[in-house]
Amino acid sequence: MKNIKFIYSKTMLLTGLLFVITMSCEREISDQSEFATLSKTGEIFTDSPIGLGSDFYFPYSGSKANAWSVDESEGYESYASMRFDVPNANDPEGSYAGGILRVDGSGRDLTEFDALTFWAKASQGVVIGEIGFGQDFGLNKYQVSEINISLGTNWQKYVIPIPDPSKLFDERGMFWYSAGTQNTGGNGYTFWIDELKFEKLGTIGQPRPAIVNGEDVVKNVFAGIDLELTDLTQTFNLGNGLNKTVSIAPSYFDFSSSAPHIAFVNEFGVINVSNGTAVITATLGGVEAEGSVTVNAVGEFELAPAPTRDPSDVISVFSDTYTNVPVDFFNGYWQPYQTTLGGEIIINGQNVLKYTDFNFVGTQLSNPIDISEMTHFSVDILMPVVLPTDIDMLIVLKAESSLQQQRIGGQTYQWSDQTGDINDTEANGTFEEGGVWKTFKIPIRPTSETGLDKTAVNIIIIERIKSSNVTDLHVDNMYFFKE
Repeated sequence: MKNIKFIYSKTMLLTGLLFVITMSCEREISDQSEFATLSKTGEIFTDSPIGLGSDFYFPYSGSKANAWSVDESEGYESYASMRFDVPNANDPEGSYAGGILRVDGSGRDLTEFDALTFWAKASQGVVIGEIGFGQDFGLNKYQVSEINISLGTNWQKYVIPIPDPSKLFDERGMFWYSAGTQNTGGNGYTFWIDELKFEKLGTIGQPRPAIVNGEDVVKNVFAGIDLELTDLTQTFNLGNGLNKTVSIAPSYFDFSSSAPHIAFVNEFGVINVSNGTAVITATLGGVEAEGSVTVNAVGEFELAPAPTRDPSDVISVFSDTYTNVPVDFFNGYWQPYQTTLGGEIIINGQNVLKYTDFNFVGTQLSNPIDISEMTHFSVDILMPVVLPTDIDMLIVLKAESSLQQQRIGGQTYQWSDQTGDINDTEANGTFEEGGVWKTFKIPIRPTSETGLDKTAVNIIIIERIKSSNVTDLHVDNMYFFKE
């Protein structure tokens, strides 16, 4: 409808009449009007980027910024492809390759497709850590990933199913990847991807969604502390006899609670817990998901006691009592080996580290620190429930290429490919009861015995080892001190 400019006269009758005409005109929609619609284009890269705009590649932090490029001399039955150069592990510009392709502008309507497909090959036989779609550096509501994708030196087609296409009516995250070195030497390599697109294959069926890896698990948590659902997957048969399982975001599921007033789950898979017991289940696309979570609230959370040491004798990493040194992160999410989720949260106004699915977790300092004058490392740990006598944990201090390993427990252990001085400490792993903070004061051995460069410590790792069944824990007041 064309815009109409009205000229009002001084006559009230004419003014009223024009008002009626104006209101009527604003409410009516001409048959010639067209509503804006989102693009339904499935192609992402076919010899060149398709409909992504001008600013669409965003590397991850720590990734080599120029790892992605367009190779005009290599392609699948064509003249060009996307090239990914995974750097050597010691490359000063980045130790791995990873990033996202995001539409620069409005999202796409992908509801008519059932899979992301692409052709790929590599300069050598490699396993790519993760590839998927749905990351937009925003909420990532509908993220999907396939892990450990094996590439050979010949072109091969790969299929990543869409868990529920009806959810993707406005999606900007077209593709994402994360790839690291493949051997102990840390050498880089190159891989190529071509014909990257969303397709309607029509051969994907037999959906089998699952939460918590399809198991029936029990979680003992503190009332008032949120709990995140993890290990969410969808499995499809691809029509060729093979099953494909992908990791997916919580927003694909519809969650249910047997007692919503005790445990309510939001669309991001976060369970708000009150006092009591409830069972969490889920469906995806009308199909009941395997697995459930029984949530038991075990009482109110108590904050860790405030440390009393003189600040002049302390180098603090994480504590509300002291001034902390700058930290890059409290959880490195070092996949595929690390399973630990979580990090810094606020409970009753105090900063606390909360970890779930714990196997090991790393805190990386922004700048190396000198602990030469420090005699101990102190950390407060709380478990929601009672555990076996030996919690079997290891504390690792890392400085560039040297390691010091000290553990809580009674057996020696070799961490990764590195060796170090591993000693029993004055602390032990006994927890008399759950829900109680315990302080571990771990002596720092001399450099002559450990090989640790105490002038440049930059990583602190807490690790669960051997047969320990520690899965959930809270951490506070992590600092070095001298006596």
